[in-house]
Amino acid sequence: METQDEFLSSDLDDEKTIDFIRHYLPQDLKDRFSDDEMHYFLDVIDEYYAESGILDAQPDADGYIDIDVEKIVDYVVKEARKDGMGEYDPEEILFIVQGEMEYADSLGE
Repeated sequence: METQDEFLSSDLDDEKTIDFIRHYLPQDLKDRFSDDEMHYFLDVIDEYYAESGILDAQPDADGYIDIDVEKIVDYVVKEARKDGMGEYDPEEILFIVQGEMEYADSLGE
């Protein structure tokens, strides 16, 4: 269970991630998603990483882990439908997934 400080730190990290993604999105998508939707997408992306085994994967000789972005997008779209969040265009969700990955790369993760 997270302490209050860990929770606040995690929330601040999410806000930074969302801000980065909003700047990453094409102009016509910048205001398309609410903060609640963005938080939801980040949670589902994290859930995918945890459940898919990506976090346990061994890097290749160059230090990279092969991540199938399309599988992440499909997972987010499917979970959003299942959770009653609505129907989302996979092409739009692709930008969010890519933005999240770019943010993680910018942190050196």
